[in-house]
Amino acid sequence: MVILVSACRNRPDQVGQASEVTPTNAAPALASVEEESVSAEGTRITGETGFEEITPDPLSVENIAKELVICIGQEPESLYPYSEPRISSASNHVLQGIYESMFTTLSYEYQARGIKKMPSLADGDAAINPVTVEEGDKVMDADGDVIILREGARVKDASGKVVEFEGDPISMSQIVVNFNLKPLVWSDGTPVTAGDSVFSFELAADPQTPIPKKPIEQTASYKETGELTLEWKGIPGNLDPNYFANIWTPYPRHYWSQYSAGDLLEADEAKRMPLSHGPFVVEEWLDGDHLTLVKNENYYLSDQELPRVDRIRFLFTPTSGQMSAQLLSGECDIGTHDGLTIRESSLLLDAERNGLLRTYFQAGPVFEHIDFGINPIDEFKTTRPDWFEDPRVRQAIVMCTDRQRMVEELLFEKAEVMDAYIPSLHPLIPDDLTVWPYDVEAANNLLDAAGFLDADGDGIREDQTGGTPFKVTLLGAKGNELSEEVAGIFQENMAECGIEIELSYLLPDKYFADGPEGLLFGRQFDLAAFSWLMSIEPNCALYLSSQIPNPSNNWNGNYNNVTGFRNSEFDTACEAALEALPGTSEFEENHQEALRIWSDQMPIIPLFMHLKVAATRSEVENFIVDPTQDSELWNLYNIDIISED
Repeated sequence: MVILVSACRNRPDQVGQASEVTPTNAAPALASVEEESVSAEGTRITGETGFEEITPDPLSVENIAKELVICIGQEPESLYPYSEPRISSASNHVLQGIYESMFTTLSYEYQARGIKKMPSLADGDAAINPVTVEEGDKVMDADGDVIILREGARVKDASGKVVEFEGDPISMSQIVVNFNLKPLVWSDGTPVTAGDSVFSFELAADPQTPIPKKPIEQTASYKETGELTLEWKGIPGNLDPNYFANIWTPYPRHYWSQYSAGDLLEADEAKRMPLSHGPFVVEEWLDGDHLTLVKNENYYLSDQELPRVDRIRFLFTPTSGQMSAQLLSGECDIGTHDGLTIRESSLLLDAERNGLLRTYFQAGPVFEHIDFGINPIDEFKTTRPDWFEDPRVRQAIVMCTDRQRMVEELLFEKAEVMDAYIPSLHPLIPDDLTVWPYDVEAANNLLDAAGFLDADGDGIREDQTGGTPFKVTLLGAKGNELSEEVAGIFQENMAECGIEIELSYLLPDKYFADGPEGLLFGRQFDLAAFSWLMSIEPNCALYLSSQIPNPSNNWNGNYNNVTGFRNSEFDTACEAALEALPGTSEFEENHQEALRIWSDQMPIIPLFMHLKVAATRSEVENFIVDPTQDSELWNLYNIDIISED
């Protein structure tokens, strides 16, 4: 499936893009670390530069004013943010306390956190400048690919016009962005500098670091311009809509520079006991049981009495049933979404009614939907009537689908029915979006008007051209319990509108395989149920005509318009929105126009967002689960627990 949220730069919670570096002088190497043998059972930091063996004795909490116990779904593999292509939820939760996030992504927007402000074109700390390029330069071509400029390449010149490079120098656009760090301090008392962010970029760029390199490739330079200031330049032609997010979380050059990028993957100083510029620092890690953070006395906001608690103990809780039990027994103060599922909701809600817990349900980034096979490949198209080309048929089927029932029966009435490919709380949702409510009578009237009638009275409509009964197959992935329950309700709903649904489930590796072999991405289906992982910006590109997978693009997995939907007006609006930058009127107006057209045409049946479920003891305060923030511990510095005394 398409993963739309990047995970390599502003760990632990960024969503934007990123890129390459202008080399700088290295900071002095860290004094040698005195190492001792460390047991397999756990490690404890001694000062800031060494480790000692510990035994799994019970934790002492003497002289600790406040301790918060958080149950997470698994034990982290590593606390080194560049240890894997996409860091695990467990690691991400812990990292919220160790590294100050450069920005947050709350409610489909960006907010400055470790930087003084989010750069913007309007404020002048970001700019689009013309730059002269010539043969051999690295640029982004008109299709968004990074290339070495050669004769015959198609690029966009500084005016935005697509031109063919003929060998003579031309002018292209380049984004320049300036960042200003807040005065962060490492837990050993060393000030964080812009050079630490450049060091982070250098690590990210290193071939031994196993994270995606696309952000690096799309960068011309990343350099420090002062003690706390940085400049990012994109390669010519890269008008990155997330230009303001192209900053790398600082990592300690003075502490890590003694290691190669490959060595850092296994060094305890990176993966188990890192320095911190966040609110907490690692005290101990007992393998298979817990990990403890204590207050970072050098945290830059300590004069504001932050963080609120003195110690955080993360308990590793591998099953949702165990996490629920530990919450109810009082062993855990917080249970995170990666260890709880919608199946525990009834138990959690009962505990909430009895005053034991607070339960949090929030839409996550996963969007469930059923896609129409509007324009399948020719070999499949000839096997059945053209059921879904007429928008009235698609509109009718949406109105015949009782999505509210799905939400009530399967999601405890805690999810929201979707009317588009973004939720209603998204800041770009237009006020005049077309909404298709559940209305079986209106749905049947639309199907009648479209010419699909039940001529023989058997309860199933027919195609009036050939008399073929309106019997279609809904594909799904085998083993997805929620999707299967959705399909069962959908099957019942369609019977009320004279459409017979056959359910067919495939193993995920076959279902999601690239075309032409895969039925979904090979466009060989009537209806298909699956989910997308959403991004902060509306991803209208999923429905562009140019994104239909087919033989001419070699069935490339990056082409995701499996419906085959084509609409020139939608294409125009969506492409204009994708060309515009956030904060401009063109960005907002064209995204909203694309949404208006889409909601009238309905190339899919939008169902609901999957839920994130979390819970806390009633004494916990300032705990906030957000739809577009990866971890609900994003404000760990501000989460508090109130004593019953």
